[in-house]
Amino acid sequence: MMEHRRLRIAESIISFVLVFAGCGSERPQESADNPPARTSAGELSKPKIVALGDSITAGYGLSRDQAYPNLLQERLEAEGYDFEVANAGVPGDTTAGGVRRLDWVLDGEVRVLIVALGGNDGLRGLPVTEMKRNLSTIVERALERGTRVVLAGMEAPPNQGEKYTSQFRETYREIAREYDVVLVPFLLEGVGGMVEYNQRDGIHPNEKGQARIAKQIWEVLRPLIKGTETS
Repeated sequence: MMEHRRLRIAESIISFVLVFAGCGSERPQESADNPPARTSAGELSKPKIVALGDSITAGYGLSRDQAYPNLLQERLEAEGYDFEVANAGVPGDTTAGGVRRLDWVLDGEVRVLIVALGGNDGLRGLPVTEMKRNLSTIVERALERGTRVVLAGMEAPPNQGEKYTSQFRETYREIAREYDVVLVPFLLEGVGGMVEYNQRDGIHPNEKGQARIAKQIWEVLRPLIKGTETS
C-alpha cells in the first residue's frame, strides 16, 4: 500500500516536467539576483523564521498569503509568538540555488531555517551526491550561526530509477542524523498525488494543500521555538 502511494505521488511529480518551463510565469520571476521583497525595517527587528524553498514554498499559482509560510505566520501570531516568517521560496530553484542565496536568506536574526529544497534536483536528475553536498552546506552554515534547522524531504520521480529514488530519499535522513536537525520526511505527505489538495497541474498544492503542509511543519516547529523568542 505504501509503495503504491509513493508511486502515485511520484507519477504526479514527474508530470511537473511538462509545466516546469512555465513555473513562475504568473508573477515576476524571483532569483538570487531578484530575491523576494523584504519587510519594513521595524519588522526586521523581530526574530525570524525563514522558509527556504522552491515553487511549493513560494505558493506558485496562489497568493503569497495562501502559501504555508504565511499560514505559519498566522498560527504563530494566534498563539502569541513574536516572530516574523519570511518566505524565501523561488520557483524552479535547486539546492545549488539555495546555497547561492544563503547569505541574504540568513541575514538578520534568523532563529529557524526551514529547508524545503531538492524537488527540482530530482526532476533534473542531478547527482544525489551534489544535492547532499548542497543541503549539507546550507544546514551547516545555518547551524554555525546558531540557527535551528527544519529539513523537509522530497521524493524523486520514478523515471530516475529505483537506485536514484532510494538514494535521494535517504539523503535527507542522513543529513538529519549527521547534523542532528529536525526532519520532516516528506514535505508533501498527505498532499502529493491527492487531487483535492492540488491545483489543476497536479503538482502544486492548492489552498487546502498548503494548509496541510503548514500543519505538518507546525507540528515540529512549535516545540522548536518554545522559549526561544528572547534567547
